[in-house]
Amino acid sequence: MTKERVDAAPIDSDPWRQVPLRLADAIEPELPAISAEIVATVGREVPEYERPLEGAFGRGLRVGVGEALRQFLELIRNPDAGREAGRDVYLQLGRGELNQGRTLDSLLSAYRIGARVAWRRVAAAAQAAGAGPAELSVLAESIFAYIDELSADSVEGYDEARTRRESARQRRRRELALLILRDPPAEEPDIRASARLADWSPPRSLAALACPQHELQALASRLPADVLTAPFEGAGCALVPDPEGPGRPAELQRALVRVPGAIGPGGPPAEARSSWAMALVALRALESGQLPAEGLVRAEAHLGELVLMQARPLVSQIEGRRLASFAALTPKARERLERTALAYLSERGNAAAMARALHVHPQTARYRLAQLRELLGDQLDDPDARFELELALRSRARTGGS
Repeated sequence: MTKERVDAAPIDSDPWRQVPLRLADAIEPELPAISAEIVATVGREVPEYERPLEGAFGRGLRVGVGEALRQFLELIRNPDAGREAGRDVYLQLGRGELNQGRTLDSLLSAYRIGARVAWRRVAAAAQAAGAGPAELSVLAESIFAYIDELSADSVEGYDEARTRRESARQRRRRELALLILRDPPAEEPDIRASARLADWSPPRSLAALACPQHELQALASRLPADVLTAPFEGAGCALVPDPEGPGRPAELQRALVRVPGAIGPGGPPAEARSSWAMALVALRALESGQLPAEGLVRAEAHLGELVLMQARPLVSQIEGRRLASFAALTPKARERLERTALAYLSERGNAAAMARALHVHPQTARYRLAQLRELLGDQLDDPDARFELELALRSRARTGGS
């Protein structure tokens, strides 16, 4: 009957299906001695496990080894039952390695040592029970296939635990980012406590970066690990520590090479909300084509334009009041005199400097200035009027005269 079981088993079946049942009976009395030798050998040969075996670690190791040997014999005797019910021990061993801050190298090495010791002791017991070469061969295959499954269980447990830990860390970092951006600002002790939970060190300087919200996940994978990310106010937000630190500007440029993005000024973390406000306005300007989309845009480089954009309704009122006298001109004449007026204000009335800015002869500049005085009267001599006029002219130039 034993011979029939060995020969009749399908080639692609689990190898322990082919092990004669009598060998399980022969091996079982040896399990305590095999377990003790495996535990002792692992303790000697795996540096991470080289510790006293009287405490919780030793108990856990002995339970794991004993359960592995018991389940192996159960598979030989009842292969249709499968391993699902016994996997939790080895899933938990994998999780435990992560929780101890170790890689899986030591645990997988322990499995290999266990397989080596088990095979030597099991083979001796099987030979004593009359096992021939074919039966020993399938027994060896079964042991090493079984150890592969235990190893796979522990890898799965390790990966699951790592995924949960990373998910928790990402969630805490997202919550921290939202706490930093809160208005009114969160209390500093609250931020420090949240930062500890998120495994994040508050920097001296922090800048907010804005990108389209649908790009945030992909962008986050390219940003340095200390950057906090979260969706916020309809956009993607990245809080960048030490934004001007060595190599950091280049890192940000590389990360945003295909993504429109704008960054606000760096400053104390308590001012991150202000940095974000500027970055978001700059991003909206990028998306609407009002700022050039060439790499990462620095909001500080476009403050005047951003102010005009934010105050658009008020600026429109100023344009209507200060530029009304230009309305009767032809489009060409209006454009020429608006440029002249802006040059006059920028160059503080210096005709020679105006001529250079306009690329015209000084006499032409003086002639145009005379035309301006006819249009604008004493506005050119009133400080408040000049300020509003320059705002209106710069806004008109930025929008192309619309």
